[in-house]
Amino acid sequence: MTEKYADSRLKIFSLNSNRSLAEKIAKEVGVELGKCSVTQFSDGEIQINIEESVRGCHVYVVQSTSSPVNDHLMELLIMIDALKRASAATINVVMPYYGYARQDRKARAREPITSKLVANMLSIAGATRLLTLDLHAAQIQGFFDIPVDHLMGAPLIADYFLSQGLSGDDVVVVSPDHGGVTRARKLAEILKTPIAIIDKRRPKANVAEVMNIIGSVDGKKCVLIDDMIDTAGTIALAANALREKGATEIYASCTHPVLSGPAMERIENSAITKLVITDSIFLPEEKRISKLAEVSVGELMGEAIKRIHEHKPVSPLFETK
Repeated sequence: MTEKYADSRLKIFSLNSNRSLAEKIAKEVGVELGKCSVTQFSDGEIQINIEESVRGCHVYVVQSTSSPVNDHLMELLIMIDALKRASAATINVVMPYYGYARQDRKARAREPITSKLVANMLSIAGATRLLTLDLHAAQIQGFFDIPVDHLMGAPLIADYFLSQGLSGDDVVVVSPDHGGVTRARKLAEILKTPIAIIDKRRPKANVAEVMNIIGSVDGKKCVLIDDMIDTAGTIALAANALREKGATEIYASCTHPVLSGPAMERIENSAITKLVITDSIFLPEEKRISKLAEVSVGELMGEAIKRIHEHKPVSPLFETK
């Protein structure tokens, strides 16, 4: 059991998106979760009541903007406003999964940049800091005019693979697209393996077509890594393409298990041996298939909160154990 945290002005609150992770974070810090209630009127309006004093406190609000995204985002905005009006000293948003992150640029004419809009909403509501994990695009940090601490899930995922003996020259870390090469290289450095890249063409949203594999995977164990898996079309096609190219075992991993629509069926029917995820998004029991292995980010985010509160560097948390 973690010792009780010395400073009573540090408070952690959880909204509805991922209470189990918030409890792990609070336990790591050494505080009880703050008391608040989140309810909805019959027409869907959200009401929040903070049931203890936060005057002069440094408050951390744990909320992933996962499905239902708009409800969870609105809960967070209302909570920030409530804390501001209750005279909290600082309002720190702990958002393990940042929804709308895929809408980070104009890819076509007349498209919105919704992740920038969300950043503006959080700042205007009164947030003073954001603590997040594996943003879909690192440049989203620049959408904020408040401090952003951006943690990485790769070291935690690497620890799992190391514990399974997946390292060395008979293993290849594979990026499912060109955009994820930096993430794959980070994991490959920790596991001391070469990397490969899948060159794919995406004809439209949520549809991926595998074109070619850059690198040698024949006779190797492959580890796919991505920041998020949504409908699992990309990762399932990638795994099957690796199997066709002679890979002996295929492991997949991601920080954010969005896993919507046909995702679970696709993973179950694919060549993936094991899918390693984190608990940045709460996963209901019906999605917990035997192929899944979960590692928790609770300890990582709890340690980050303590470091932020004590004005210590967060960068040591980027290293693997």
